[in-house]
Amino acid sequence: MITINKLSKTYGVATVLQIENLEISKGETFGLVGNNGAGKTTLFSLMLDLIQATTGFVSIDGIKVNESEAWKSKVSAFVDDTFLIGYLTPEEYFYFIGELRGQNKASVDEFLIQFHDLFNGEILNSGKYVRDLSKGNQKKVGIVGAILGSPEIIILDEPFANLDPSTQIKLKNLIKELSKQDGVTFLISSHDLSHTTEVCNRIVVVNKGQLVKDIQTNPETLRDLEQYFADQVSMPISISEDH
Repeated sequence: MITINKLSKTYGVATVLQIENLEISKGETFGLVGNNGAGKTTLFSLMLDLIQATTGFVSIDGIKVNESEAWKSKVSAFVDDTFLIGYLTPEEYFYFIGELRGQNKASVDEFLIQFHDLFNGEILNSGKYVRDLSKGNQKKVGIVGAILGSPEIIILDEPFANLDPSTQIKLKNLIKELSKQDGVTFLISSHDLSHTTEVCNRIVVVNKGQLVKDIQTNPETLRDLEQYFADQVSMPISISEDH
């Protein structure tokens, strides 16, 4: 479904991302992990055609994202709060997103019913603008907005950050359910190895812009990832030489 071929991004003399080949299948829950500056957000930005690649391309169902907008009906994302519209109320934001995805107000209202527990009475009918919500509640609005309209691919950057433990559990259950029942493809970037290994059936590690591990999740994955990043602390120079 998603193909990355000879993709790179360079700023001046610094190459911040360089991936020769990567394919992500329909229905995968794909986790992307790495330290700050590893290239995770750059990769998502290239996938969403938010920045221009230096070389190579990303294609979705055979459509190069930088050459056509036909893929946009299949994909939604919440990468950061710039995806929100702060001067709208949450309801207005959901209606706006819904209209972009062919949903009327009645269908949006029906869709939002399932998130009653997630919102915890603090988002809908609160009388607040999105910009006045807490960081955690802004995150909830962004994630639910990304799910609205039944997209085939959902890209989430750090979805568990700023959420309380109960909400993190609800979100993990939601991701698992949508992936299993509806075949939604999730791409999730996170610093939280535990959450990522729990919800993702495949995890890719990037280091200094390069793909260094590609793992099908198993009971040992969390321990292996923790060991990998612990080794990076003690042997920061030699890690990439083994790959």
